[in-house]
Amino acid sequence: MEGEIHNFIVIWTIVLISLCYCHTIVKFFPNGKSRFVAIIPIVCLFFILPLNLTSINLGAITSFFIAWLATFKLILFAFGKGPLSSTTPLPLLTFVPLACLPIKFQTPSTNTTQKSTNSTLNIVIKIALLATLIWVYSFKAHLHPYIILLLYCFHIYFSLEIILTMVSTMIRVVSQVELEPPFDEPYKTSSLQDFWGKRWNLMVTNILHPTVYVPVRSMMTDRIPRKWAPLPAVLATFFVSGLMHELIFYNIGRLKPSGEVTCFFIIHGVALTLEIVIKKLLNGTVLVPKIISGPLALGFIILTSFWLFFPPFLRGKAEIKACTEFIAFLEFAKYGNLVSPSNITCPLVL
Repeated sequence: MEGEIHNFIVIWTIVLISLCYCHTIVKFFPNGKSRFVAIIPIVCLFFILPLNLTSINLGAITSFFIAWLATFKLILFAFGKGPLSSTTPLPLLTFVPLACLPIKFQTPSTNTTQKSTNSTLNIVIKIALLATLIWVYSFKAHLHPYIILLLYCFHIYFSLEIILTMVSTMIRVVSQVELEPPFDEPYKTSSLQDFWGKRWNLMVTNILHPTVYVPVRSMMTDRIPRKWAPLPAVLATFFVSGLMHELIFYNIGRLKPSGEVTCFFIIHGVALTLEIVIKKLLNGTVLVPKIISGPLALGFIILTSFWLFFPPFLRGKAEIKACTEFIAFLEFAKYGNLVSPSNITCPLVL
């Protein structure tokens, strides 16, 4: 565990130095090919660095932050687009966290204190629920496999929201700026379009939209009727999302990608495309009540995740790694002892 923490510190030191370089080259390279050529070595480096980490909470998160979000932001930055580009160059202390962390600045509002309180309460509740899930895993032998998979769905949601919200909270405290929340109550979704576009992991949505969706839609506008141009853009966006999830899964389990995760996202891209087509054809003449469309959308997401998302995830024993690391974290928080996950018995293996 100490070696993993050492590698983590070294990797993020390299990341910070690399981002300082990217911030500096604005003075020497204009937007376009020349800046892209100057940045592409950093993009390649960011794909390689997470391979030096093996834990879920450090390795997978680092892979998500720098191999996905940071590289996409830097590619946009090379062409003068995205959150890192502005009329006047961003200060270094703004550029670096915005580049490597899943955050997005938000217009200040009058109820900042209330939002901060709600965010803190939300984290506490999610941590309590995650701890409860860990306890429920002790009864794994008595639970149906589908119930276990359903619990894993909640586990992933709670873990992601805890981690991303904690990162946003720390940045908010340090920078005194208001940030957009990483999730927007995905369990209240009304459709696939609502879930993937407005509620689930909004940091990914915010970076895939300008990086993949907008360019593909622009290219297709000249080739097919403008009304249908978003459809191939949606498919391309989900395809790229699938490829990036394959990369993160590889960093978690170091197993040869099977393509199942990519298929999961392609299926959802096709399903979302059909949903958009139906909505356009009906043009609001037929509306399905949210009380029906919401559960149907969530049911489709959960069932397809059982089929394609979780098998490669579980083959790498990610659930056991996450469980033991979470217990190690609780031990450290409670007693101040740094315990190696290899010395912890996870309820999932009982």
